[in-house]
Amino acid sequence: MKKLPTLLLILSCAALIACGKGQEISGHSIKTAYRSVKVIKEKLPPENRMEFQVSFWTIRDANKEDDAFLDAVDGKNPAEIVATAKEIYQQRKAAGFQAYDKYSSWEEMISEFGKQRLGQDKHKGSTKVEGGGQSDNVLYKLQ
Repeated sequence: MKKLPTLLLILSCAALIACGKGQEISGHSIKTAYRSVKVIKEKLPPENRMEFQVSFWTIRDANKEDDAFLDAVDGKNPAEIVATAKEIYQQRKAAGFQAYDKYSSWEEMISEFGKQRLGQDKHKGSTKVEGGGQSDNVLYKLQ
């Protein structure tokens, strides 16, 4: 009987530790990183989701090798992901990255992607899958 309270204490501590990392990307593997992003995205306010998603995929696009990408995102929260992506945007813009020529700022690019997403949702109409699925994914071609 004395072991039960100790076991409950250990389980409670483990649960608290696991919940504390809920806003950070797990970079143990590509699969866990993508799963983390999906969970984090759902917890974000709707007005921040687009910027977070574009930021994540900007970092992915800039880091083609899986290990480099995982190192770049592991343990980062949404604000850190956005800050990293803004740096990448500025570096690429300064280097003449062609896909960014049509945007005068990071904010304008996010706004345009948001408009594209709204247009996609309007075209899908009633065919949108409720409760998730592939329609929840936002993939942007940055090249």
